[in-house]
Amino acid sequence: MPVRDARPGDVAEIAAMVREHADHEGALEQCRFDAGAGRAALFGPSPALRALVAHPEGEAERPAGFALWYPTFSTWAATAGIWLEDLYVRPEHRRSGLGRELLAALRATTPGRIEWDVKHGNDDAAAFYRRLGAAPVEGWTKYRWV
Repeated sequence: MPVRDARPGDVAEIAAMVREHADHEGALEQCRFDAGAGRAALFGPSPALRALVAHPEGEAERPAGFALWYPTFSTWAATAGIWLEDLYVRPEHRRSGLGRELLAALRATTPGRIEWDVKHGNDDAAAFYRRLGAAPVEGWTKYRWV
């Protein structure tokens, strides 16, 4: 199952999957990501976001999943890392290995840590990440300033 860097022609499908993901999480009304935002974030003059897309064997025209991420740096660990903003596989392709392949491809891009959030109550995602050997970070509370 091929995983590759996103290309400009993937933006509309990535935007559609971001909205599908938001809907799955019960937060579609909060999602402002569309093709225009995606194009600017991924391929604008100062890209803020990077993406991998996954295609099942024989289905090269429509991505079945994606990983959206951006680089980070840990001063304590003194190493670069990645913040995984979104990982999504369309429902009809789940349990096919695409999520695992997306994360393996992402892992290959950094010697440092990869971090992400899981929404409370998303037990399927938490179980998936635990099967891969990931664990929640205890002792830290996430803050947001908007």
